[in-house]
Amino acid sequence: MKSMKLIATILPHASLVGAATILATLAASVGLGISATSARDAAMLAKSTYIYIATVRKDGNQSKAVPVWFTTTGDNQVLIETGPGSWKAKRIKRGSPALVWIGTRTGPAFVGKAEIVQDKDLQDHVVEQYPKKYLLARIGFARPSRAKLDSGQIVVIRISPMRDLPDGFTSEPGTPAPTLEEKPKREEKSK
Repeated sequence: MKSMKLIATILPHASLVGAATILATLAASVGLGISATSARDAAMLAKSTYIYIATVRKDGNQSKAVPVWFTTTGDNQVLIETGPGSWKAKRIKRGSPALVWIGTRTGPAFVGKAEIVQDKDLQDHVVEQYPKKYLLARIGFARPSRAKLDSGQIVVIRISPMRDLPDGFTSEPGTPAPTLEEKPKREEKSK
């Protein structure tokens, strides 16, 4: 955020594209990741209540997609909270990517790099934003808190979108999961 304010101060008449380019360059120079959220996904994340998330089992197959509450960061990284003993958390701790459907089980989908975060600012973002977004969290049901994070009752997971999955891509538990990187298509050799 400080970088964006600095850019706005230095370049008050710069275009948003120019500012974004400068911010990405600054972030890359200090080793910060910028998520690859498409315009399609950013728009859907802004208006959706749920995401459906699946992880990758040890055998390389998809797990079942389950609905979860979420919030996003300024650069459209997705933040969720869950119990440390959940299959999501266990698989993500092991290095599993996340398969995410936005809004519905058949909504736009992406594959993202998922990680359990210890960053207190990101954890506090979840603690602050869930009650603003979800009435049930506001009245105390399943509300994340600093005390739950500090005691290890819950963890925060950050999902950084890496690439969109094709329209119509569906959750099919037990089938091979897509990878974070697209594999090059095999070229047919002509005889």
